[in-house]
Amino acid sequence: MKLHVLPSGPIQTIGYLLTEPATGDAVLIDAPADVWAEVEELLLQDQCRLRELWLTHGHWDHTQDAAKIKRATGATVRAHRADQHLIETPEVMSAFLMPGIKLESVKIDAFLEPGQRLAALGREFEVRHVPGHCPGNVLFHEPQARAAFVGDALFNGGVGRWDLPGGDFATLERSIRGQIYTLPPDTAVYPGHGPSTTVAAEMADNPYVPAARS
Repeated sequence: MKLHVLPSGPIQTIGYLLTEPATGDAVLIDAPADVWAEVEELLLQDQCRLRELWLTHGHWDHTQDAAKIKRATGATVRAHRADQHLIETPEVMSAFLMPGIKLESVKIDAFLEPGQRLAALGREFEVRHVPGHCPGNVLFHEPQARAAFVGDALFNGGVGRWDLPGGDFATLERSIRGQIYTLPPDTAVYPGHGPSTTVAAEMADNPYVPAARS
């Protein structure tokens, strides 16, 4: 499996393209604005077809290219039901959009459930629900690669905003402790913004959610 890290859009939201040339399949995690041009080129390079689009949550910067990608590839769109209104009726986010941002709705083809196992690329990805930044934020954990794609729940040295509609710090803290810090310590954490980190590093040094209360 090849991992392509693709920062894109007005606030450099990261789309993660996973390709498996051996099978010709690919999965995209999140769809920030203008990421499709890069994804299309990489699919040709790796001789893969995009089968799945997994959305970590419904905030506009993670979904801007979703409808375009769905039309171009027919990929199955998966997201958590709690963010259905954000993804399918994105105008509800108009109060906190950047000026000039235009959004297009996309239909969720299949809802993600906590504990669900997704078979893709000859591997199995575990779905974990990590609300607090957004009600439907999920992570995708692939144990073979020791990787977790966490959306905006946890960052390198930070956590996702909890002051947006549907956010709550206490919920976010419980999610991080219960769903991210319980992953193996050497798991690489791939967030929606900024550099990657590891579970061990954030447990040791994250100033918002340290591993244990002092």
